[in-house]
Amino acid sequence: MSPTLKIDKTFRERKTELLVYLRSRAKEALGEITKTYGVNEYKERATASNRALMAEKERLVSQVRQEATREHWANADILPNILLISHCTNVVMVESRNSMWAYDYMAFSRRIGELWEPFCNDCFEYPVRKDVSLFVPPLFEDVRKRLSKEIKDFIGSLPLNPEQKTSLLRYYDQVWSLVTSGEIQLALDLHFAIDKTRYVVDFKSGFGSNEKGNVNRLLLVASVYKNIEPEDYHCLLLVRSAEDENNNYLQTLKNSDLWEVYCGKDAYSKVKEYSGFDVKDWIDKNISWANDLDEETRAYLEKEGIFKYLTW
Repeated sequence: MSPTLKIDKTFRERKTELLVYLRSRAKEALGEITKTYGVNEYKERATASNRALMAEKERLVSQVRQEATREHWANADILPNILLISHCTNVVMVESRNSMWAYDYMAFSRRIGELWEPFCNDCFEYPVRKDVSLFVPPLFEDVRKRLSKEIKDFIGSLPLNPEQKTSLLRYYDQVWSLVTSGEIQLALDLHFAIDKTRYVVDFKSGFGSNEKGNVNRLLLVASVYKNIEPEDYHCLLLVRSAEDENNNYLQTLKNSDLWEVYCGKDAYSKVKEYSGFDVKDWIDKNISWANDLDEETRAYLEKEGIFKYLTW
C-alpha cells in the first residue's frame, strides 16, 4: 500500500516523504503496466510509466490548489509546493524510464531540457508579482484576415483602373500563398502581460547542431508579432545554458533584432524580474540530483558521462 500524504503549507519542506510516495506509486503502476506490455516492449512500458506519474503529479497539484483556495494561500506559498511536486515527479520519471530503457546522451540531454522549462513557466502560472497576467496568444488566421482586409481596402482606394487593381490583388494573394504554405503557430511556451505590455517567451535548454528548423520558425513567429500585430509585444528567448555553450544558431536569433536573448544566470534574472520569484535560488536550495536520484540511476548516469546535463 502506498503511503499517504498530508497537503499543507509544510508540504514543500517534505521532499524525502514525497519521493517515497511517488516511488511507491510508480511501483504500483508498473505492476499494472506489466500486465499489458511485456518486458521486451520497453518503449511502451516507459511511456505508460511516464503517463501514470504525470497523472499522479496532476492529482497532487490539484490537491495543493484546492487546499490553497480553502485556506487562501498566497502564490508565494503555492508555488514552492508546485515546484517540489514537479521536481520529485521528474526524479522518479528519470529513474523509472532508465530502469526500463537506459538513456543515451542525446535522449537524456533532450529530456532534461524538457523538464527545465516548466519550472520557469510555473513562476508565471503563480506569479508573486500582482501585476502579471497570462493571455491567450492570437491565431495567425485572425491576423492574416485582418491584414488582408486592410491591404485590400488600401488597394481599392488607389487611383487605379479595375484591371490594375485586379492584377495587384492577384500578386498580393500569390505572396500570401507563399507565406502561408505551412501552418504558422503563434503560440509559444509562455504569454504574459504586465500593465499593457505583452511578452511572448520561448524557453530553450540550449542550441545544438539540429536547431536550424526551430530557429527559422522562431524568426518567422517573432516577425509576425513585431511587424503585423499592433500591440506592443516583446519577444523573449530564455536559454538555460550559458551563452558560450551554444552555437551560431543562438547568435542568429540574438542578432536578428526580433528576439531579446538571455542565457544562463541572465535568463533566471529575467524570470525573477517579471514573475517576482527567484526560481534559481529555489533550485539551488531544493534540487540536488546527486542526492535525490536513487543510487542505481545516479551510478549509471555518471558512468555514461551524462550526469552533467543535470546542472541547472
